[in-house]
Amino acid sequence: MTTLAAVPTRQTRLARAAVAALFLTNGAVFFNVVPRYPQIKADLGVSNAVFGTALAAYPIGALLAGLLAGAFIRRLGSARVASYGIVVTTLFTLLIPFAPHWVAFAAVLFFVGALDSVVDVAQNAHGLRVQRLYGRSILNSLHGVWSIGAVLGGLMGSAAAGLDLPLGLHLSISAVLFSGLALLAYRYLLRGPEDAERTDEPAPAGRSWMTGAALRMLAALGVLAAAGALVEDAGSSWGALFFTDELHTGAATAGLAVVALQTAMTVGRLLGDRVVDRFGQRTVVRVGGALAAVGMGVALAVPSVDTALGGFALAGLGVATLVPAAMHTADELPGLPPGTGLTIVSWLLRGGFLLSPPLVGFVADQSSLRVGLLTVVLAGVLTLVLGRVLVNRQHA
Repeated sequence: MTTLAAVPTRQTRLARAAVAALFLTNGAVFFNVVPRYPQIKADLGVSNAVFGTALAAYPIGALLAGLLAGAFIRRLGSARVASYGIVVTTLFTLLIPFAPHWVAFAAVLFFVGALDSVVDVAQNAHGLRVQRLYGRSILNSLHGVWSIGAVLGGLMGSAAAGLDLPLGLHLSISAVLFSGLALLAYRYLLRGPEDAERTDEPAPAGRSWMTGAALRMLAALGVLAAAGALVEDAGSSWGALFFTDELHTGAATAGLAVVALQTAMTVGRLLGDRVVDRFGQRTVVRVGGALAAVGMGVALAVPSVDTALGGFALAGLGVATLVPAAMHTADELPGLPPGTGLTIVSWLLRGGFLLSPPLVGFVADQSSLRVGLLTVVLAGVLTLVLGRVLVNRQHA
């Protein structure tokens, strides 16, 4: 749906800043943990396959809880769910240093993933509310701010690892900082019904809205989003381990893998709204898929610190606009009740996070982590092929 740009009011600008703060905290909280994976794995004394299985608990929790997001949002509102959900998430991360066994570690990740899936839908739903008031695309920039948060969290985690800061102290600092920011942001978010800014008509009650065409489109968008999740997870779950195991770097350097991916993704998302408006979602997403496949392919073919950092960076840049494009397209599918398309695609993209850790871990144990990361190349090729379901349309 093409919309005319509106002049935002002060309240609208404050709401945009507040929801951007939520995106930032959501990215920073978990990515504080990611660079500490090598230490956590060593403390637990487990293999790649077992560690990958433990990591899979995060997307399993997200999958089981993701479809409940709509009910939470309708009852409590997207503002309250997103803000207070972040606070509860930080409290659960504080349990990670005390996990005595990989099963306990997996249990903590299960609840963190469940909370994150609900918070993710809530913050995107609220971001789309604000976007409707702006009358132009802002969702890519919000995801860009999420990436800034992920980079910030990755840098904090890398610095803590390099300084050998106790994990409990490190995560306590993170919890206090980002919980406070989330609670402050809540004061400036939009109030009122979740569909207050919509101008389109929702599906009539009692009408069968889930047609075959809608199902096929949601499935395609879900696979695209899952491919983007798989690429992102490769950097967060396995980037540091690839550097330590395959390239034999120190902990501080290893943490830069996820930083490189998230930094490039941040740049791509902050520039994404203008680029997508000029060239169209389909063109940008398909070119990005090719860029991710080629970049990581070269990095794995000629492994070194420089090529690996470049490969992770190109992979992040390549899928920068993929998830926002899938979410935006799903939310605009005609005939669906408000929020339905967004909730379903958000749930399906979690499949990428569920598939990636055990798949890469299994392949790594059978051959090497270098071979396991070929999944990133395959995800880029899949994006190039399946990206044709998107349309090249522009905002007026």
